[in-house]
Amino acid sequence: MILAVAIAFLCPSRAGAQGFAIKSNLAYDALAAANLGLEVGLAPRWTLDVSGNYMPWKFYNGNLRKHAFLQPEARFWFCDRFAGHFLGIHCHGGIYNASGAGIDDKIAWLGPDFSKLKDRRYEGWFAGAGISYGYAVILGRHWNMEFEVGAGYAYFLSDVYECEKCGSKLDTDVAHHYFGLTKAAINLVYVF
Repeated sequence: MILAVAIAFLCPSRAGAQGFAIKSNLAYDALAAANLGLEVGLAPRWTLDVSGNYMPWKFYNGNLRKHAFLQPEARFWFCDRFAGHFLGIHCHGGIYNASGAGIDDKIAWLGPDFSKLKDRRYEGWFAGAGISYGYAVILGRHWNMEFEVGAGYAYFLSDVYECEKCGSKLDTDVAHHYFGLTKAAINLVYVF
């Protein structure tokens, strides 16, 4: 977020139609995940958004949620780009290393069984795609607030370990199919 705001103030904006934006997802900021999004106009009603997220650390209670991913998305705007309603089609891919030391979640929803995180660590990669709906509110000449939610599919391939600190591998190349929420964003946007 700080990087996005700094770039917005240091880079001159161009006159005419809005064609480029940088953004930060406030939901990821609240989860202490570094993130940055770039969006470029392709046609009067089309844009390409590319968002990335990186979380390299372990939480104080021993939970491990390390990940890095990219999520490009083609957007169709109902009126003008960067304002109002839009539909998107996105793909996503990344790597992860997750455990839930001490968490006793009994949540098993649309495929994932999060209770397994209590005693296991999963390390691997994922890829998938989905569709989304969003709305951008104009706050000022260059500032927008953007709300978006998306659903789709993700394929996970993991190596499974005994616990966060243990090195004993229990299983290799465990596949998992996920259907559900694939995008949630509350973006603070600077439009050039």
